[in-house]
This record gives sequence, structure tokens and C-alpha cells, in this order.
Amino acid sequence: MLTLLIGFAISTAVALFGYSRARAFVSERLRYVDAVNHPAAPVLAGVGAALLTMPVVAFLPLVGAGTALTFGLAVGFGVAAGRGDVPRLPRM
Repeated sequence: MLTLLIGFAISTAVALFGYSRARAFVSERLRYVDAVNHPAAPVLAGVGAALLTMPVVAFLPLVGAGTALTFGLAVGFGVAAGRGDVPRLPRM
């Protein structure tokens, strides 16, 4: 029971970190990049983050594939939220 609780706490912390950092990165650094406004940008970021964390969580005993998927989902939502923070310039 304690192991499950620790794993859930780690997964929640990783998801909150992924969401906040992805949102901040998109709104601060990718402000003038047009590709971030493409509808597939959050999906690609989330899938990429999940694929990058899969090998890492494979070696950790308290977390599993669900943590990697949760991290990918959080990064995708963070990119989508950060994209909403960026003011869109009118096209000429």
C-alpha cells in the first residue's frame, strides 16, 4: 500500500512538473514560432515526451509505463495551454 502511494506521488509530481515546464517553455521561448500553433503540436510533444521517458521508467522500481504516459499527457496539455498564452499576430 505504501509503495502504491509513493508511486502515485511520484507520478503526480512528474506530471505537474511536465505540465508547468512545457507551458512555460511554449509561452516564453516559442512565442514567435509559427509551428507551435499547428493543431498537431501538443500531440507530437506529448508522444515525444512519453517515448523519451519510457526507457527511464523501465529501470525505476516504483513507477511504470503509466507514469511515462501521464508525463506525456501532461506535456501535451502544457503545450496546448502555453499555446493559448501566446498572442496571435494577424496575418498580412
